[in-house]
Amino acid sequence: MAIKINGIRSKIMKNPRLEILKNVVIFSESSNAILKRIAESLTDVYVEKGQEVFHKGDKLDSMYIIVNGKVIVHDSNHIFAQFSVNDFFGEYSLIDSSERSASVTAIEKTHLLRLDQRDFNNIINEDIDVAKSILKALINRLRNYNILEEQLTQNSIQIQNQRDELEKQRKELEELNNTKDKFFTIIAHDLKNPFNTVIGLSELLVERYDTYDSKKIKDFILQINKFSNNAFNLLENLLQWAKSQTGRIKVNPQQIDLYELANENINLFRAGAIKKGITLLSTVESGAYAYADRNMITAIIRNLVSNAIKFTNKGDKITLNAYQKADLVYFTVTDTGIGIPAENLKKLFVIEENVSTQGTEDEEGTGLGLIICKEFIEKNSGSIWVESTLKAGSKFTFSVPAISK
Repeated sequence: MAIKINGIRSKIMKNPRLEILKNVVIFSESSNAILKRIAESLTDVYVEKGQEVFHKGDKLDSMYIIVNGKVIVHDSNHIFAQFSVNDFFGEYSLIDSSERSASVTAIEKTHLLRLDQRDFNNIINEDIDVAKSILKALINRLRNYNILEEQLTQNSIQIQNQRDELEKQRKELEELNNTKDKFFTIIAHDLKNPFNTVIGLSELLVERYDTYDSKKIKDFILQINKFSNNAFNLLENLLQWAKSQTGRIKVNPQQIDLYELANENINLFRAGAIKKGITLLSTVESGAYAYADRNMITAIIRNLVSNAIKFTNKGDKITLNAYQKADLVYFTVTDTGIGIPAENLKKLFVIEENVSTQGTEDEEGTGLGLIICKEFIEKNSGSIWVESTLKAGSKFTFSVPAISK
């Protein structure tokens, strides 16, 4: 083989054993002179397939390098490792002739080179640089092992973290599915009741219309109207909630005037409040601005005012207010109605609980309105909560980002 060094062509004698030694890790730092000296001390060993190189318990004083073929390191039928071309084994025997802890057997016809401990000691005694080069190679090997071990440890930690995250997501998904299954079971039940009532009353009117007086017929029609509205409200809320879950409702934050929204809702519910003998008023001052989706905030206020009217007695009062604190604006709907039992306060915004209570005039609730309020508020980077005392009233508050004016 010819190579060119600094423009001068030079011949290097081809030596198969020298080339093999260059590929052996513990000799990788040795000079050509040292490798040549070691190569002269190597002995050829040939073993047939199935033949042992040495047996467990043998005292060994030689290291082996595979020229070609394959061997396995084993204890009976248990295989620890497999070595092939340029691999080596038994290197510890160069310094210690202890008993072997495993057997080595050829699994195909194999050619090995053997370096005896006696010859190795003679080489080291002749040239201390041999020991230095081997020690340097072993240190590099150990360093590489440490780097590899660190990488494997980091990879193992990363894989475990990924497994933990996947398990967490799996549990959350399972919990979410269970919650939604339970929720839809409740919704189906709540839908079934008003429809059964409407169907039953309409069937009575069809079958016995001629036997009822006008007062009875009117009463039936009022009941049908009442339960139809309940079913419609539930379906409307359910549709809004479903859209929010599927991402079909997009958040469009903008500057909104809470003074204007409060007055809009006062006008919307004024007739219903007057009918129940309730005072409905707003103390929201002009200049109360928020940065949120107008349609969502309108829906939230509408739900809160509607609930307040439902659970407030004749002669009571409902007040809408807003105030800014730091970078948030707070909107409150306060009533002096029947209040909420303490055990129900934490359930109001939880989908699987579906708390539904009849109003002061037996109005039916869906239990879904507050769930939608929470969904919409969170989509607008806000929070919602309630304070209530039984028989003294309730105060619902939500916060959203403010805009200074």
